[in-house]
Amino acid sequence: MILEATWFFLWGLLWAIYFMTDGFDLGVGTLLPFLGRTEGDKNTMLASIGPLWDGNEVWLITAGGVTFAAFPMVYAVMFSSLYTPLMLILFALIFRGVSFEFRSHIASPAWRKFWNGCIFIGSVLPAVLFGVAFANIFQGIPISREGIFQGNLFTLLNPYGLLGGVLFLLFFLVHGALWLSVKTEGDLRERAAKTAKTLWIPLAAAAVVFLISSRFATPLYENYLAHPVLLVFILATVAALFAIRLFLAQNAFGKAWLASAATIAGATFYGIIGLYPDMFPSSINAAYSLTAHNSASSPLTLKIMLLVTLIFIPIVVAYQGWTYHLFKGKVTDTEAGY
Repeated sequence: MILEATWFFLWGLLWAIYFMTDGFDLGVGTLLPFLGRTEGDKNTMLASIGPLWDGNEVWLITAGGVTFAAFPMVYAVMFSSLYTPLMLILFALIFRGVSFEFRSHIASPAWRKFWNGCIFIGSVLPAVLFGVAFANIFQGIPISREGIFQGNLFTLLNPYGLLGGVLFLLFFLVHGALWLSVKTEGDLRERAAKTAKTLWIPLAAAAVVFLISSRFATPLYENYLAHPVLLVFILATVAALFAIRLFLAQNAFGKAWLASAATIAGATFYGIIGLYPDMFPSSINAAYSLTAHNSASSPLTLKIMLLVTLIFIPIVVAYQGWTYHLFKGKVTDTEAGY
């Protein structure tokens, strides 16, 4: 029981780290056609995430790997039930990665315009679909006793699922705008900061609507009502959300970005805590739900994985921290290599 619960929350932690890290470069990619008024602006925006985006996506691979190794039944049912959105996410991320490398190799406006468009689509699509997927998991997926999905892509595009997609997109847009406010200078920085301030309002509104909707569309609040002390996580997340606005008013963009990262992590754990012990709940019958207990690998497997994790995750965190430190300076148009 303890091993299974430990891995459940490690699974949630990996998703939180992924959304905190890759979230800002997905946001930058989505903002590319709106803040990138000139080719120099676009180069600067992409250079601000150039050394980091691929390292950020390692956390997505890690989260998927943990799902496969620690909860193989969840992995099997999740990737069959959510096959279409997950494949769309995969192809979007592939084209996005290719676009970073290809866009500057031919000095043609049409060539760059095409790959810039791929970066935009490859950023906005995963942001929305991750939100849709997790919102549907929160409210339950129509899976049968055999783990077969009783629906299609449009089943997932329900009002609550779409609300989750909008919320994730706004999270990442604000996160990306704050990153540009930290990493750039001049007019681009001013426009990025103004964008973050403007988008904070719909983000706060969407967060409130999502919290209220979750009370009626999901069973997430059952754990919180059973253990009121857990409400501190929701309060801390709301406080972090308002801290973004406070730091923006002070032009403390670094602190605002850290508050944004804390908000994203808190929002992720809001869902993870509410789900426990469910990992892939069934909306047809609760007895068909996959939980941290009925879908986990053997205790020996979980013990070995935990040992490996305790050794290597700190190394990965240290390496990525060193990378962020190495490229902590501001990016200017003259330095941009994209």
